[in-house]
Amino acid sequence: MMEKQFIERLVELRMKKGVSARDMSTTIGFNAGYINDIESGKSMPTMTSFFNICQYLQITPEQYFQYQNSCPKEVEDICQNLKKLDDEQLYVVRFLIRGWLE
Repeated sequence: MMEKQFIERLVELRMKKGVSARDMSTTIGFNAGYINDIESGKSMPTMTSFFNICQYLQITPEQYFQYQNSCPKEVEDICQNLKKLDDEQLYVVRFLIRGWLE
């Protein structure tokens, strides 16, 4: 199950970036079929390769495994900006979010 989620996440994040598996592979410095082999379940990356994949996707390894989060970079940016708001501004943002989720 974990392997399937890992693969689905890689496909999701790569597609969101708008890059082909071949281009991603060669840009990171692997052979042209490397990412395709991972996405097809033929192989799994080493830890070093996984870190390179995360760096390419501009996310942290922790964000990679947040499967429910389709926009990890954007969520992180929002969280960082929330820390800069005062209590009243946070109240407004909280109110808006709750309204959107209902």
